[in-house]
Amino acid sequence: MSSPLNDAALDQLFRSARTYSRFLPRAIERETIAALYDLLKWGPTAFNAQPARYIVLQSPEAKERLAPGLSSGNRDKTLAAPAVVIVAQDLRFHEHLPEQFPVYDAKALFDANPALLESTAQRNAALQGAYLILAARALGLDTGPMSGFDADAVNREFFADGRYRANFLVNLGYGDPESLRPRGPRLEFAQAVTVL
Repeated sequence: MSSPLNDAALDQLFRSARTYSRFLPRAIERETIAALYDLLKWGPTAFNAQPARYIVLQSPEAKERLAPGLSSGNRDKTLAAPAVVIVAQDLRFHEHLPEQFPVYDAKALFDANPALLESTAQRNAALQGAYLILAARALGLDTGPMSGFDADAVNREFFADGRYRANFLVNLGYGDPESLRPRGPRLEFAQAVTVL
């Protein structure tokens, strides 16, 4: 792991990658979704907790269940995407810690501190959602992550038992280059980074 990636790989993951609002009418194979998870699962999380859960909506019926919770600006593009991933957090992720993090009894830490459990689940599930975006790009897929939705409505529809909670959504597919707008600027190093 001591060698930097080449420029082509860095371009695909970061510099040339874009957020898409429209996708080509090309299905995503189940094997590709499995490969996506097989990559993203290796990203680090606190206590190796892996609290993210992924609900992949591909059928029109499944996406229609999501529609009432979408903002008006996101509804059409989300329903048209080949797949939509609900990135959620498992509020009982700590039940897996004896196997996932056997170094010490981290489960007891979370049993005793519900606020820590909730913040750890939310933060690390969001981090895993970012790994999903990078893994998708590595596999040649494009993404359209969004937070423009009614989380309570999505939770009622998909997670009625309350164990999982929606964190954000990711439209997934092969991006339509005709839909791209000019890329927005990024902050310069001096604006964003302080080295002490």
